[in-house]
Amino acid sequence: MREIPIIFSAPMVRAIWNGTKTQTRRVIKPQPEHHWQNMPSYRCEWISDNPDSNLWRVKHRIAENPKHDYGDIKCPYGQPGDLLWVREAFASDGSFIWYRADCDDGPPLENCEYPDGSFHDGKWKPSIHMPKWAARLWLKVTGIRVERVQEISEEDARAEGIIDAGCVNCGESEPCGCSDPKPDPIDAFIWLWNSINGKKPGHAWEDNPWVWVVEFRRIDKEAE
Repeated sequence: MREIPIIFSAPMVRAIWNGTKTQTRRVIKPQPEHHWQNMPSYRCEWISDNPDSNLWRVKHRIAENPKHDYGDIKCPYGQPGDLLWVREAFASDGSFIWYRADCDDGPPLENCEYPDGSFHDGKWKPSIHMPKWAARLWLKVTGIRVERVQEISEEDARAEGIIDAGCVNCGESEPCGCSDPKPDPIDAFIWLWNSINGKKPGHAWEDNPWVWVVEFRRIDKEAE
């Protein structure tokens, strides 16, 4: 069993804590079709030779030829049974740790009061700099699969932490008052995805990149 770091934003940290987020999608790097993006006769298939392995074999097909191996890509998020420790924005004065997700997604840090009345006047440290000892949120990987990001279902969009997608009739949050409200979690996920990945070449929803789909459950590390 390995212990692997993974970064989440403050809103996603809160969604994990409240139990609404049990999946995350991360762009595969490099994209398997990178060299063939202008060749429509090619397509990719993903094959995991061993269900307990995090090695995936990418195969491609030319219409008139049999399959050919392209190579193995290792999932950086492990395999079922591995643990992920969450990196999140934080601050510390050496004796106390503040987490941005607990402070309404980042107001001035001095306004983030804790039960002991303590404050800290420093700045938030980016999640990438969080050391393992400061992690408070641990996840057990329960499944890994590969798909295109646009293949996401409504159920999976909700598992990404989408709670209130709003009504596609009026745009208001539920309950919106429409006689026929139509919440659309996939539209909300598209907005979330592009807010994170939209400016990265080849990563936007419209580019439909291949992604790792990581399923997990929150655990008590000490009880495992």
